[in-house]
Amino acid sequence: MTQARITQTSSITHTHWLLLGILLVMAGLFLSVRSSDAVATRANTAGQSSGFWGTDQDLALPAPESDTQAPLASLEAPVEEERWHTIKVKSGDTLSDIFSRLDLNPQLLHTILSLGDETATLKRLHPGEIIKFKLAEQSQLMELMYDIDPTRSLRVWSGNDGYQTSLIERPIERRVVHSAGVISSSLFEAAQDAGMSDSLTMQLAGIFGWDIDFALDIRDGDRFSVVYDDLYVDGERLRHGDILAAEFINRGETFKAVRYTDPSGLTNYYTPDGDSMRKAFLRTPVDFSRISSGFSMGRFHPVLNRIRAHKGVDYASPTGTPIKATGDGRVSFVGIKGGYGKVVELQHGRRYSTLYGHMSRFGKGIRNGSTVRQGQTIGYVGMTGLATGPHLHYEFRVDGLHRNPLKVQFPDAAPIAAKYKQDFLTKSRATLAQLESNKNGVVAANDR
Repeated sequence: MTQARITQTSSITHTHWLLLGILLVMAGLFLSVRSSDAVATRANTAGQSSGFWGTDQDLALPAPESDTQAPLASLEAPVEEERWHTIKVKSGDTLSDIFSRLDLNPQLLHTILSLGDETATLKRLHPGEIIKFKLAEQSQLMELMYDIDPTRSLRVWSGNDGYQTSLIERPIERRVVHSAGVISSSLFEAAQDAGMSDSLTMQLAGIFGWDIDFALDIRDGDRFSVVYDDLYVDGERLRHGDILAAEFINRGETFKAVRYTDPSGLTNYYTPDGDSMRKAFLRTPVDFSRISSGFSMGRFHPVLNRIRAHKGVDYASPTGTPIKATGDGRVSFVGIKGGYGKVVELQHGRRYSTLYGHMSRFGKGIRNGSTVRQGQTIGYVGMTGLATGPHLHYEFRVDGLHRNPLKVQFPDAAPIAAKYKQDFLTKSRATLAQLESNKNGVVAANDR
């Protein structure tokens, strides 16, 4: 009985000690965690101030290692800034002057100009042109851009193998445009009202210049209708292009022309039937001039004060107006000839010859024996010799006999080649249809 009580008491005592041990271990672990939290808190506080807990160096803990590294840019030197500088070429400017203003190395100029034919354009700068330079710090040239014309730009840039060049070409878009007008005072005014430039008007006059004397034949009420190209680059109009087809009604007579390029590459204007608009001779040797004296066998001479045959036509024009050869030929005489003053004579084949008198000066390359092309400038209007004012005296001869240039029937140029006739008729049909549609629409609107 007594032994049983002793054994039970011992068992209880062992159990109590086991429970007490477990509780002490758990208390120890709890105190350890609290102590670690306190140290971490003091370390964070020390990283923000150096108050009661001491300085950053005293309490700073080593930073934990991480797989994420700091960005390299923060460890490298800052990249030099590159900036574009736009330079407008001044009068008298050279590329050397511009390099000097930008503080660029003169040796660099020699390097760029030696890169090839493309950079040779930089030797011929014109006032108002734009050159762009991309420069890094300390005037280091990274890139150069130069607009050669509205469709081409030169690029020079610094690459791994030194400076390099390329030519950037912008595609040209062609848009077909219609214009028409009625003449009430002059062809130029009517064309301007129709939205045509002076150069396009000159094209129109050139096409019909073999049949119509634009100095003498134009009348109020004459009509014209034109289909032509407008050229665009990057969506902006660059300029007028070529006339594709045109109609001119002069004194009730209708003239039509259509542009055609044959398979060999030859471009010309033809009638709708394929006959050439060109004649062997132009009707007039100067553009848009006033006839001051016509062909006559009994004219009173204003200088000699007596009746004298006037075997040509006088065109009153300002001094310096270009004089054109009316036909292909060869210079048979150039120099001073009596009352004609400074004169050029041309021989056109065996039968025809022309004379141009009272010039102020001769055209470039005009000398005895040289050949000239129709429309080539052979001299300039003046008043040398027996003249009371600046004008051109023009004579036309057939087999050595003087003929009235305003009335003589000129020989036609060769028609379109027979082997191209069908191709011409097929391609010109659509263009002539556009011309007809334009004439009926736009001119009718002008009449309202």
